[in-house]
Amino acid sequence: MELFLALTVGGLFAAGLYCLMLHSVVRLALGLVLLGSATNLLLFTVNGLQRGFAPLVPEGQQALTGPFADPLPQAFILTAIVINFGLLALLLVLVHRTAQETDTDDTRALRTELKDSQQ
Repeated sequence: MELFLALTVGGLFAAGLYCLMLHSVVRLALGLVLLGSATNLLLFTVNGLQRGFAPLVPEGQQALTGPFADPLPQAFILTAIVINFGLLALLLVLVHRTAQETDTDDTRALRTELKDSQQ
């Protein structure tokens, strides 16, 4: 299972980097989302695929007993999901605003338009 997840992480990173190299603002945003998802899956895979109980101390005991899940990677992944969601919202607004103002999503055309407006 870990091999499958490692290959999936590699595929998501490759697809994200490919989207970043294309000359489209929409695909740039999609590439960043794919990279964020690949990072989340990488953190999940690095933690290890082990079964365990929730890390809660039962009533009347002083310490955890038995195998329990490590809460730190779960907290990292949850934080990364929230950050990726905020980044996605910002990117969607920027893409929408760029499309409204320039009527194109080609980064090369945007670059030449910017140079023309500065001169």
